[in-house]
Amino acid sequence: MFTKSFKSKREALKQNKIYVFCPDECVSNIEEIINSHSFELVINDFSLADFTEKVICHYRSAQLTDTQRDFLVRATESGAWVEPLVSYLDARLKYTEVRLLHSSYFLHQKAFSILSNKRTQITKRILDVVSSIFLLIVTLPLSLIAALLIKLESPGPILYKQKRTGQYNEEFKVYKFRSMRSDAEKNGAQWACKNDARVTRVGNFIRKTRIDEIPQLINVLQGSMSIVGPRPEREIFIQDLEKEIPYYRFRHAVKPGVTGLAQVSYPYGASVEDAIWKHKYDIHYIKHHSTILDLKILMLTVKTVIFGMGR
Repeated sequence: MFTKSFKSKREALKQNKIYVFCPDECVSNIEEIINSHSFELVINDFSLADFTEKVICHYRSAQLTDTQRDFLVRATESGAWVEPLVSYLDARLKYTEVRLLHSSYFLHQKAFSILSNKRTQITKRILDVVSSIFLLIVTLPLSLIAALLIKLESPGPILYKQKRTGQYNEEFKVYKFRSMRSDAEKNGAQWACKNDARVTRVGNFIRKTRIDEIPQLINVLQGSMSIVGPRPEREIFIQDLEKEIPYYRFRHAVKPGVTGLAQVSYPYGASVEDAIWKHKYDIHYIKHHSTILDLKILMLTVKTVIFGMGR
């Protein structure tokens, strides 16, 4: 039974034609989203009789009529692969389509092992502590060289401390090697951007190689951050972003990370559109967290550091 189910799922992910069943008021939104991908889309075709090797997705199924929900049950009985549209796209795209999210997605906490499984949380904490100590020792020569170069190039402190919002929306001070001029925010908080004029020459190098993030391992040991997780953001920007991005604060259900799925999957950016894309990967990470995924992200981060492809 398990093997058959796994094969059905694998075959379903290869299909380019999907049948979606949803309330009529959701049709235009789904068409706009799905048509941006390479799927052939059929919506609300309740006349469908042959369910063989069909991918059938539902969206807001609680708002469908009893007859329409019975149709989905019959499809399952007849061999179709049936699942929520968001879940299917999650597995297919490897990120979460946040424009389709609604509150019920987040209310099944057991589906988020990183939130509900104490063993998972303990394992992650142990890996955080062990990895941080190891990385602090291994990167000590780089840290000493970076500290010296920062001090020689421009006046100001070597370490930069800044308030960020972490787990459960609690603020903490994040540590980084200073990569900008000490007066970088004399005119107030600003988004960092590519080719930012406020970044020093040493700062540009340590950003590209992620050396500037090394002091955040101290945050990990303190327990305010994890090695892997959504990157922490500043509250002043979060207040703007949550107006544009659905459920943006859900990323604070977990500890922020020194690196994350968004950082190894999406190029550096500093716009609302970039934040939306990173949120897609952050939600996907929270939903699908595993130790194996953490290790994969760490390996991709090492590749980024070695080849200087900082994001």
